[in-house]
Amino acid sequence: MVKFLMTAALAGSLAGLTSIAEARSVYDGSWDLLFVTQRGTCDPNYSFTVIINDGIVTHPNLVRLKGYVASSGAVRASVTVQDKYASGSGRLSDKTGRGTWRGYSGTARCSGYWTAQRN
Repeated sequence: MVKFLMTAALAGSLAGLTSIAEARSVYDGSWDLLFVTQRGTCDPNYSFTVIINDGIVTHPNLVRLKGYVASSGAVRASVTVQDKYASGSGRLSDKTGRGTWRGYSGTARCSGYWTAQRN
């Protein structure tokens, strides 16, 4: 389940962005994400793909995922699954991105970084 949360973390990493997602964002499309744990007992790394559409980050299996990309490329996201939560932030360029994430599963805390590659 921690893997699932890390997936959504950008996806993590990827809540609280004050600007509204831009329609037809230059970041729209499919992005491959890699999450790496640097602290805590989460899986060492995990990868998955998200879709950005009109600046909104989505994943077909994550209902409680909130993710937004601003026109500047700033990205924030969070996800909640039962007693697990993860959030993250960072920045996308036209083809790549990176940022940090943190989260918890029960009482366990984890954090690390994420990278993104446009498909």
